Amino acid sequence: MTDFLTEELRAGLAQARKLAARKNARMRVKVGEDTYPVLRLWKDGFALDAEDAPHMRGLVDLYDGTRHKAQCLVIASEKEGAEMRYEYKRTTTAHDRAPLDFARDDEAPTGLIEHAR
Repeated sequence: MTDFLTEELRAGLAQARKLAARKNARMRVKVGEDTYPVLRLWKDGFALDAEDAPHMRGLVDLYDGTRHKAQCLVIASEKEGAEMRYEYKRTTTAHDRAPLDFARDDEAPTGLIEHAR
């Protein structure tokens, strides 16, 4: 079907697809003070829009909406079409509290009842 479309119409459709993907992207990458929407995410990396994406290498933070998901060490892998791909060298899942430095007993009480009435 795209064989019958003019070049201007094809470029307009590609631009509309890219804009819709950026608008619907919940995942984003934060590098310093800058944030970039993630177009695609897979096990070993992610892709950003090639127009906006820096040729980054180093530590970035990955967010799902406002929730911090992971801290990643990345390298710019390759540019494919309108996407810039990045690969993880290391990924550390973000936690909402500090990890315990002791083994918690499975049968330990969860609370203390001070006054029984």
